[in-house]
Amino acid sequence: MKLGGYPVGPGERPFVIAEMSGNHNGSLDRALAIVDAIAASGAQAIKLQTYRPDTITIDADGPRFRISDGHDLWGGERLWQLYERAHTPWEWHGPIFERARSHGLVPFSSPFDPTAIDLLESLDAPIYKIASSELVDLPLIRLAAGTGKPLIISTGMGTVAEIAAAVCAAREAGCVDLVVLACTASYPAPAADSNLRRIPVLADLFDVVVGLSDHTPGLGAALASVALGARVIEKHVTLDRADGGVDSSFSLNPTELGALVVESERAWAALGGVRIGPTEAEREGLRFRRSLFVVRDVRAGEAVSPDNVRSIRPAGGLAPDTFATVEGRIFRTDVPRGTPLTWELI
Repeated sequence: MKLGGYPVGPGERPFVIAEMSGNHNGSLDRALAIVDAIAASGAQAIKLQTYRPDTITIDADGPRFRISDGHDLWGGERLWQLYERAHTPWEWHGPIFERARSHGLVPFSSPFDPTAIDLLESLDAPIYKIASSELVDLPLIRLAAGTGKPLIISTGMGTVAEIAAAVCAAREAGCVDLVVLACTASYPAPAADSNLRRIPVLADLFDVVVGLSDHTPGLGAALASVALGARVIEKHVTLDRADGGVDSSFSLNPTELGALVVESERAWAALGGVRIGPTEAEREGLRFRRSLFVVRDVRAGEAVSPDNVRSIRPAGGLAPDTFATVEGRIFRTDVPRGTPLTWELI
């Protein structure tokens, strides 16, 4: 398949998505600076989240409408207040998409209701992403899939049955190009909860391109996922974690994002094929394997001994293991030091 013009699949390098989320800290200038930094990193895409507080929750209080007190980042905060602080104003989407496209980035978003899809369609968003919490919102999935655009579904918290229902809803609504992301919907997510071994299982179960939406700190989980078949990697990005921001603690800075792009492609290239034996790159190394050489000048009639024949680099002489066979045999002719030992000499 193609995502925003980039080929994506088992034979292709990883498609790296940089998630801005609320790390713009309420500033359009900062949002645009994040776009510039993402472009400089070499990532292929930037993703937003398209919602307003009133399209994702209601202005209410009480335990159901508050983050649990023990949460690492947002403990005790009301949902409305969190989404008010973190949302990307809809009037910013146009300038952000325009700046991204000017850099050659693929801009797209996660819609959270039908009005968000209307906005993104007006901006000709090339891809839609379904967030983990919306995995069970099948009407929203059908609406996004009905646009005919490629769909990326994040599966944090999802059971196999819930993921299957989402995939079926997308396909029945006309989605052809579908990506399923393994995800641990915890912010930040402990590496031990990543369960990356599910990635090839998701690929086999649903016959889809697979990837990882990663909320762990650092690069380790994302790079490991490549070895297990992830071809789409999504990470949150900020200009500087020290600046704060709703997701900054588990976001990459621009330098780290650049490293992810380089190292994920290197990890993918390193997978190679199922091949045992010397490669073309090792051809020079074959010349310097050990073999038996004459290590001092000898005269005809002398016997082969550890004093005049040894296993050294380079190759060209008899195999080192033949020394027990040739020891004590007689040199036929004078042989200068540095000559590979062959059967013709003894």
